[in-house]
Amino acid sequence: MKTIPIKNIPAILPAILLLLSVAAFAADKASAPIHIEADRMISQEQKNSVVFLGNVDAKQGDLTIRCEEMTVYYTQDKSKKKTRGGSNEVKKLVCRKKVEITQGDWLGTGNRMDYLSKDRKVILSGNAKAWQGPNMVSGKTITYYLDEKRSIVEQDKKKSGRVTAVIHPESDAKK
Repeated sequence: MKTIPIKNIPAILPAILLLLSVAAFAADKASAPIHIEADRMISQEQKNSVVFLGNVDAKQGDLTIRCEEMTVYYTQDKSKKKTRGGSNEVKKLVCRKKVEITQGDWLGTGNRMDYLSKDRKVILSGNAKAWQGPNMVSGKTITYYLDEKRSIVEQDKKKSGRVTAVIHPESDAKK
């Protein structure tokens, strides 16, 4: 597998870091290269998207996203001439199948992850779980609103499931 640096998606991974409830990227980390490896990459210029398939592994600094399929949707700025660096902006990122996001002691898993840049929110869905150290929260979906720095965990109403949280008091976590 080859490492594929993608210049069209540098805004995605710093936004996902905010989902992780970790301090925002320092300037040097935000400008770190993004490396994406996959078994296959399909560029669909007519759909303004790039699809990565099979064993997808995306890294920037100490942030890693793993999944089976990652689709990056971008806007095409028609007012500017295309340059080698590109003038496209990411409008949506969708990760499917066995989604795993890690950064430091934070881990998030689910069947799907959507990042919607216009709404500035990240949605982890399908048996969504998030851990920070020993603490865990789970539900059908976990939605994080980036600008408001708030999250909502929702239950699976069809299965009459409930939201679950396991929180270790700070004094117990240090033992």
